[in-house]
Amino acid sequence: MFEFDQYLGFLAFLTILTIGFWLMIFLASFVPYWIGGAIVEMIKNRGKKIEYKP
Repeated sequence: MFEFDQYLGFLAFLTILTIGFWLMIFLASFVPYWIGGAIVEMIKNRGKKIEYKP
């Protein structure tokens, strides 16, 4: 069977794998939303010129 240090290594592996999985899910849902919002802002600001008044 497993010794205690092998058990801790296995738990560390599962923890890192789970963190990576949830990070991938978060990025896969957040990054398209971010890019879509940036595109909408570019379309809204296409015809506007920013005038700076010091």
